[in-house]
Amino acid sequence: MSIFSPAGLNISAKIRQLLPAQPCVLCGAMSHHALWCEACDAALPYHDMPHCPLCALPTPQGETCGHCLKKPPAFDRAVAAFSYRFPLDKLIQAMKYGEQLNLSSIFAEKLLQRMDTAHLPDCILPMPLHPAKLGRRGFNQSQLLAARLAKDLGIPLLTHACQRLRDTPSQSSLPWKARTSNVRGAFQCDTDLSGLHIALVDDVLTTGASLNALSLAARKRGAAEISVWVVARTLPHGR
Repeated sequence: MSIFSPAGLNISAKIRQLLPAQPCVLCGAMSHHALWCEACDAALPYHDMPHCPLCALPTPQGETCGHCLKKPPAFDRAVAAFSYRFPLDKLIQAMKYGEQLNLSSIFAEKLLQRMDTAHLPDCILPMPLHPAKLGRRGFNQSQLLAARLAKDLGIPLLTHACQRLRDTPSQSSLPWKARTSNVRGAFQCDTDLSGLHIALVDDVLTTGASLNALSLAARKRGAAEISVWVVARTLPHGR
């Protein structure tokens, strides 16, 4: 039975009720629901508005946005579970910088709910960290997300297919216009991806510079189709 079927979801709900209640990470209320309670879950900024199928930015009727029509990204589509707004932004920061690694599982679960399971990739690749940054942080949050997605979907995880060649400054620390040059040529893929549909996994999509640069490296190794899966999509100011 598929975990995406109504019966499977009902069984999951019943199992949750048998588990001990725990404090919601957002409001502190005791909950059987998950790391956060049902009320907080309903208030989270899910990315459910009509949006561009390529970059996931909002568009009036879900059409391709003007920027992607003028300059399409190197990837074919982007899927986001949430919009990068409060309190979701604080939860992602808690995972990355507060070592709240258990959040990666529920983020992956929410991302799974957005998937087109009729068009899954052949393999999954996490956004790589430079070894120096991996040593400083101690973990790669994108790899944690990708590992959970690969396990639940039964798709191969290619952890070492691509590498980050330079220990670049964090994209979030740079002005938007500087982000493309910061990651230009920063990635290399050593695995033959000829003819494959691959999914690249990251936590946040903002300008798309990092994921575009990684996609270009994957294209050089033959990737035929590239999906981008992210926990959250940053929206323009005022959205």
